[in-house]
Amino acid sequence: MSRRSVLGGVAAAGAVGVGGAATAAAPAYATGWRHREYVLTGAYVLSMDPTIGDVVDGDVHVRDGKIVAVGKRLRGRGPRIPADGMIAMPGLVDTHWHLWTTLFRSMSSTSADTAYFALNVRLGTKATPGDLYHGARLALVDALNTGVTTVNDWSHNLRTPAHADANLKAHREVGLRGRFSYGTPQGHPATSLIDLDDIARVKRQWFDSRRLPLMHLGLAGRPPGLVAESVFRPEYDAARDLGIPVSYHANSTRAHGAIGMIRQLGEQDMLTPDTQLIHALYTSEAERAVVRERGASVSVSPYSELLIGYGIAPVRDMVASDVLLTLSVDTMSLVGSADLWAVMRLATGLHRGVSEQELSVNTRRIVQMATIDGARSLGLGDVVGSLTPGKRADIVLVRSRDVATAPRTDVPNLLALAAGAENVDTVIVDGKVRKRGGRLLDVDAPRVVRDTEKALAALLAR
Repeated sequence: MSRRSVLGGVAAAGAVGVGGAATAAAPAYATGWRHREYVLTGAYVLSMDPTIGDVVDGDVHVRDGKIVAVGKRLRGRGPRIPADGMIAMPGLVDTHWHLWTTLFRSMSSTSADTAYFALNVRLGTKATPGDLYHGARLALVDALNTGVTTVNDWSHNLRTPAHADANLKAHREVGLRGRFSYGTPQGHPATSLIDLDDIARVKRQWFDSRRLPLMHLGLAGRPPGLVAESVFRPEYDAARDLGIPVSYHANSTRAHGAIGMIRQLGEQDMLTPDTQLIHALYTSEAERAVVRERGASVSVSPYSELLIGYGIAPVRDMVASDVLLTLSVDTMSLVGSADLWAVMRLATGLHRGVSEQELSVNTRRIVQMATIDGARSLGLGDVVGSLTPGKRADIVLVRSRDVATAPRTDVPNLLALAAGAENVDTVIVDGKVRKRGGRLLDVDAPRVVRDTEKALAALLAR
């Protein structure tokens, strides 16, 4: 494998579809390029590590999937990959995404039948294991293309063990980092427990056996106020027994009085560093203090919360209360776009707009939510989230000389306010180059799209 082929000709070489087999003419690197050692050179390095800071015209040395060094004029064996005119930063972390609903992207909110929850139930109850596979696969490829290297898959339609396995198959084939949050299927009775036996099976067969080395298992739980103690307590205790983290949609909307969930979670001693709260739009200062003191985190989805009519993401209040705050796109059926860069823009605007103060939050703080804070919230703060020697090499290169990003001035501002998925040149996951020159290296995207379209047509026919 020559340096020229790596840097220039990979995408043109004929990548295979995810999970497919290479043809005889396809070179070995058609399934993504991994070299034992290489150096990214000449980038503006936004490390998100306070001890390293930013490095202008900097290098990042990678060996065996790990960051070895960050600095200037670094030596190292293997290819030197030019990153001139680019910003090297940690891969983005999306902390809450219902991947399977990407199968029916942008279908919500045109009528009562397509209102988000009605649509989920109508299509979710008819979904086959293959439907979950195709929805999750499309979402993961979309994430990879946009610069998201870690995702919390909040999978709330696991109707059978086969559905869980099909969803996990998509993760194995696409190969992002993150969490698989095992959830109850659509239409599941509030009085019935989740399939606790299958969660244990999934942990044993998929995670203990290391079939998904970049992923870990979690519980997509149902909180107090949504289900009775006879349901939420056994589910939480089972997760604790398995040693897996838990995640709850809580205090999302004022409708039906559903704003006491966080208080009850605190009273039940169910708020810990392994507890993630989603949305949490309506909280008191006392509730936020409990969340902070117990070490739990909050994931907000500013676009989906607006589009579904919940309200305005409490970015200012959470930051002011020093809660560990992270960002997500939530669901493609509602918001359409997997562009976490746009979510950063909106989060910045919401903080400043609600504060009525231009300088209320700087964009470096917003980028922090989408990188190192997101990693911390998923228990991965020592693994990824910053370009720190010793951490795994999840790296994104953003072009700063595109029409949409030039000229390069304030780099955090550029990332949070100007950059988009179209400016992502290179994506590296665990040291493996997955996108280069703006092209995915190991995914036949047209095939993924065609397969998804066929699956949706069949689901709608059913």
